[in-house]
Amino acid sequence: MIRAAVMVTLLASAAACKPPPTDAGLVAGDVAASQGPSEPIDSPDTEGAVWSDSPITRGRIIYGIPGEPPLLALGCGDMGDQPSILITRYAPADKDAEGVAALIGNGHVARIPVTAIEIDGGSYWRAEISAFSEELEVLTGTRELAVTIPGGGRLVLNPSHRTGEFIEDCRASPSV
Repeated sequence: MIRAAVMVTLLASAAACKPPPTDAGLVAGDVAASQGPSEPIDSPDTEGAVWSDSPITRGRIIYGIPGEPPLLALGCGDMGDQPSILITRYAPADKDAEGVAALIGNGHVARIPVTAIEIDGGSYWRAEISAFSEELEVLTGTRELAVTIPGGGRLVLNPSHRTGEFIEDCRASPSV
């Protein structure tokens, strides 16, 4: 019994030498920026934004305010055995980041995996999906829809029939 009391006293004395961990001295932002995600951007204003054919790349349409950089682009790609739709959101992405784009509108909801890719020295969000995927039905209606991507704000796509036409044209294209 005395031996047990001595052991408890010794353990208590040893614990008293080292204070318990505390976060009292921490300040928000102590974690280096490279260890965490970038700050999210504000949702862009899309008043006056429209879809138009890319003046540079055939088989691609871009969405944005005329005279300003694009906010989103749809491209017709090739997954080997079938055409695909490339969705590029021109919002900054951290290098090698991955996430999910949520598309809501036209009576549909789609969640599409996206990855950060390098374009012209910047890192932006991109997804590639089969042109025949049911997930694309969110883009084929003529009502307003919204695209939300991690850190990229909420991008409102004004009503247009252009995306549905583009997807149908891509589906009809022969696979390269």
